[in-house]
Amino acid sequence: MINYKLSIFTIFVFLSFNAMLFAQTKPDTLSFKPFVWTSEPPSDCPFKLSENFKGIRILGLKSGFHCGDTWYPTWGSDDNLYSPWTDGTTNGVNSWSSGFSNNGEINTDGNPVRKATTGQAIVYGDDPRALRVEVVGLSQADPYPYGGRYPCGSLMVNGIWYYGTYCLSPYGITRYGDKSYNWPQLGPFVGFRYSTDLGKSWIETPHTPLNPIFRESGLGGYPVRIGSPHFVDFGKNMQFSPDGKAYLVAHGSNENICKSTFYHNSWITGDQIYLFRVTPTIENMNDATKYEFYAGKDGRGLPIWTNDFQKIKPLLEWQNNMGCVTLTYNAPLKKYIMCVTDGGNTCAKMNTYILESDQLTGDWKLITYLKDFGEQAYFVNIPSKFISMDGKSAWLLYSGNFATDWNGAKIIPNPPGSHYGMVFQKFEFNLK
Repeated sequence: MINYKLSIFTIFVFLSFNAMLFAQTKPDTLSFKPFVWTSEPPSDCPFKLSENFKGIRILGLKSGFHCGDTWYPTWGSDDNLYSPWTDGTTNGVNSWSSGFSNNGEINTDGNPVRKATTGQAIVYGDDPRALRVEVVGLSQADPYPYGGRYPCGSLMVNGIWYYGTYCLSPYGITRYGDKSYNWPQLGPFVGFRYSTDLGKSWIETPHTPLNPIFRESGLGGYPVRIGSPHFVDFGKNMQFSPDGKAYLVAHGSNENICKSTFYHNSWITGDQIYLFRVTPTIENMNDATKYEFYAGKDGRGLPIWTNDFQKIKPLLEWQNNMGCVTLTYNAPLKKYIMCVTDGGNTCAKMNTYILESDQLTGDWKLITYLKDFGEQAYFVNIPSKFISMDGKSAWLLYSGNFATDWNGAKIIPNPPGSHYGMVFQKFEFNLK
């Protein structure tokens, strides 16, 4: 009988250094007429309008690759980007995080062992229109007792690459409006594996899906607060961290809000955003006691930090209008820029909105609300490497349009060039 618990000393090397595969040297690019995206926030939007920004302008330059999805690049000291990816084919390599049966092996409950794979890649280049992508390997891990194990927070700092994974629970029927859907609820964040040789080999996290770092489960219809965290992008080798700590943001919900509905707490939907931090070392990254969690503000408006997970409070809250969250520091403008995607019913049109703040703990204000962005864009982030010298222009990186005809909901590419895989769209901030 196989033991699904993986040792911290297990090293995954699925592609050798000499067998690295490369993407096409010329990305798929497109030019179209620039336009200002009209901001259309819902009437119950809780965020005040920004006093510094009045929206964004799509500049009509698209680049990217038709490959797997889930690209969250982190900028290393060697000037390269390091990113997870999965669920597709990149450079001829297949990765599927939903898992598959493996050689007839059986878990303790009689169900087949599942081997979910997650990929890692290095992205070379200073211009999204001329990038080169190098796949450096795949890692396998059993998501048991969940339905899949997917990439999330990824950080390259001081030559060490930390790579997090989270789970999706077994599928369940959910009602959305007058229709029923079948999709997985957000499961726990498991922990971080790490690499000291640029992703060629990995030391696995000591945590498992049944014993995740923050002891959340997501099973039985109960939501998680930190299911799919992402590191705040502080620039090259975390150079703009305010205190040398790595900060993470994650979307989630709580039992009071999400007692009887799945769709508030899926891979792309949620009710709340949470913030936490850690000093990034090999010893700290998988030790829950080393993390500090945002727990609200005191009477003077100063942030409260706690090591007690039970005392955490959401940084932001908007019931059934939140989801996957990423955060980038725009150093030239001295602003934190947050991208949040509300995935709707998780398979049709999706909305992305962009917030700004002078501080990580807020106040957060609305730059723009991109209704039906993509029209089905998800995992939206702003890589700090491609922010202009003056901070006024940057590139939105996202995946999109994986379900273009879901229950008759026809999805079109908007902005033009939106597709499944890796998509870059250049934009500029409209400053007041």
